[in-house]
Formats: sequence, C-alpha cells, structure tokens
Amino acid sequence: MPSVRIVIAPDKFAGTLSAVEAAQAIATGWARRAPGDELRQLPMADGGPGFVDALSAGLGGELVSVTVTGPLGGLVPAAILQVGDTAYVESAQACGLHLLPPEQRDPGRASSTGVGELVAAAIAKGAERVVIGLGGSGTNDGGAGLLAALGATSRPAGALTGGPDTLARLESVDLDAARETTRGVELLAATDVDNPLLGLRGATNIFGAQKGVSDEDKPRLDAALEHLARLSGAGQEKAAGAGAAGGLGWALLALGARRVPGIATVADALGLPEELARADLLVSGEGSFDAQSAGGKVVVGVARMAEHAARPCVVIAGQVLVGNREMRAMGIESAYSMVEIVGRDASFGRPAQALADVAERVARSWSR
Repeated sequence: MPSVRIVIAPDKFAGTLSAVEAAQAIATGWARRAPGDELRQLPMADGGPGFVDALSAGLGGELVSVTVTGPLGGLVPAAILQVGDTAYVESAQACGLHLLPPEQRDPGRASSTGVGELVAAAIAKGAERVVIGLGGSGTNDGGAGLLAALGATSRPAGALTGGPDTLARLESVDLDAARETTRGVELLAATDVDNPLLGLRGATNIFGAQKGVSDEDKPRLDAALEHLARLSGAGQEKAAGAGAAGGLGWALLALGARRVPGIATVADALGLPEELARADLLVSGEGSFDAQSAGGKVVVGVARMAEHAARPCVVIAGQVLVGNREMRAMGIESAYSMVEIVGRDASFGRPAQALADVAERVARSWSR
C-alpha cells in the first residue's frame, strides 16, 4: 500500500511553540501512528514573529547575527537570513511586542529604529533585495525610527527616534538620505495586513490597543502619524498595508518598497504550492483557531492553497473557537482542539508532547 503524503505547515503556537517546533511535534506524533507515511515539514509564518525562522528552516542560507536597538532603546539580538543576493529580516525581532513585558509597554515612546538598522545591515552586506516581514510590532511610530536609522533627518534633530510622543514636535522631515541609502535595492514589505496608515482602519485605531494605547490616546497618536506623513510629503497614507506593524508599512512604501503578501511570500519561497500538488493532505495549526484566523492568518492562507490544489486541509490548534460551517467556509475540513483532547494543563505545560499526542490521534482518521 503506497504511503500517504502529508505536508505539515503550521504557524507558531503563540507563547508556547515556534512554527518549527510545532511542525516537528506534529511529525513526531503522526509518525508514531503511521510510520510509513511520507511527511514534509514546512513551518510557516506571515510577516510577523517566526518569519526568519520559517524561511531559514526551508531555504537554508546563512543566518547573520546582529545587535540592534530595541523598542525602548536597549540592545536586542536579531538575525538576517541571506539567501543569494536576497536578505530576509523580521521587524518583530527589533521592535516586537514580545520584547516588552506588559508593565513596560509604552507605545508613545517605542521606536522602530532597530528595524532600520536591520535593513541597513542587510544592505551593507551586499543584499540587492531585502524582504522585511511586518507584524507583531510593539511600536506605533509610523516607521519614523526606521527612516532615521536609514539616514532620514528632521528638525528638531532626533525627533524621529523618540516614538510618536516626539513626532508632534516635528518641524520638518527630509527622506532624501534614506532614499539614497536604499537606492538600487529592491525593498519588499511582506504583510497580510491591508490597513492604511491613518483613520478608523489605520495603525493606531485597529492595532493600538494590543500595544497598550488607550482609547483616550488614540486621537493624539493618530494625529502624530498624520503630522509625520504630511511633513514627509511622501504620500502613501491610504495605501494598502501602510498601517502594518505600527506604520512601518508606510515608511517602507515611502522609500519605494513594494507590498507583497506575507503568507504567500513564505509559501512560495518554501515551495508549498509544489508540495501540495504532490501531497494527499495538508496539516496546519496555530495556538487559537478562531474568527480572526480568517483575517490573514497562516492556517487559512495555506488552506486556500490546499483548496486550489484540490487537497484537504485539517488544523490542530491549542483551542478551536469556530463552528463547522465557519471552518468549511475557510477551506478547512476538520479542526482538532488540544485543550479538548488532552486538557489545558498538558496543552500549556507540555505543549510539544501534547501536540504530538493529538497529531497521533488525528493520524488515525486521516492515514490509511
């Protein structure tokens, strides 16, 4: 009997497992039940946390360690993935929300300077193409810090690096030096967020709360971003994706970047469409499979690709909060909840083992 060909393409399980660890756990459990099945691990990411790890696991290349400025000014470790003349960087490594414990979250001061330092380092190492994963940021500065790190200047000096609290004091902004730094380099902003920079659907109003922005502060911070954009003269405020990662999307677009879908960027780089054409089943997963999953998350993105290839997709998640009708509308055949199958204590206390145990049970239904 021929083996079943399984593509394992999960997202991270936020707070417990990286996408790489999740894929390994699913493969371990599946192999216990169906050791003859052919398992292809393709850990996935959109533009947020895990972007570089997922690409590194699939593409190889060289990981170059760098140290950059964190969201509140301290130094943080980061990495550039070099694959030929293309460099991949992840904004969350430099300004991610996970770098800020809840008691330290101060979106009025947090800066994206380190992201600009990552891009500058990639260019200095000879990259002709830089793909910047956007997502999971703890900043809301419109990418002002990134622009400054790449050479943009302002009056008063230093106002671009102090977070949105200092942007209101701006008298002028000049992007010429930043554009010169990136001249001749193809910049790609990888994100599945299509929000504009400003307004009710903008960076501040949609994503600010999760970073600690109060309802009272939203108008002030949104006005700071509007002030920055107006003085820069760059336009792009209404462009799709400008509001990604606290406005980093806008800053990159202002430098001539092109927006590309984050999930598709990773999937295409790792050859997921080709793998699905040869597979019998796609297994994906994430921490919480809920209504937000339809809004650009990995599991639905890869499920759509499986649907296009006429292959079924099942999901293993920490918890499942959608019904069968919603699930089918997302292109997913079945979803399995770790919390319901092995319990909350095991799911959070021993996540890799719990995920493997659930994958073993799922294999009973989906393997020959």
